[in-house]
Amino acid sequence: MTKIIEHTDPAATPIPGVAHSTWASAADGLSQISIWRQSMAPGAATPPHSHDCDEVVLCLSGWGEVHSDGQVQRFGADTSVVLLKNRVHQLFNVGPMPLEIVGIFGATPVATQLPDGAAIQLPWSS
Repeated sequence: MTKIIEHTDPAATPIPGVAHSTWASAADGLSQISIWRQSMAPGAATPPHSHDCDEVVLCLSGWGEVHSDGQVQRFGADTSVVLLKNRVHQLFNVGPMPLEIVGIFGATPVATQLPDGAAIQLPWSS
């Protein structure tokens, strides 16, 4: 079955400065991928976390920083950040404007854990 999904703009979440919209997931009949759209306000960050699947973050605009494996790497528009399965990472907006990103995950739903392995209950459908 082919499905056309009308994308919604990211909406505020309980994570300070992070707005989110799930663009495609198990709720749309997918069995292997999820796509998330997020906007991060200047100075905002995700909590440190990991996923039980690979993730690719496409940066649409703004400037970000990813902290993972003891490294800090900067990224900007028209770049992709490749995050391997079960690797703890944290994303930061380090620019003066919103960081606009799309996350593509190799699972649906997307399980998310804190560094100690405790599950994070996401405030959105994944």
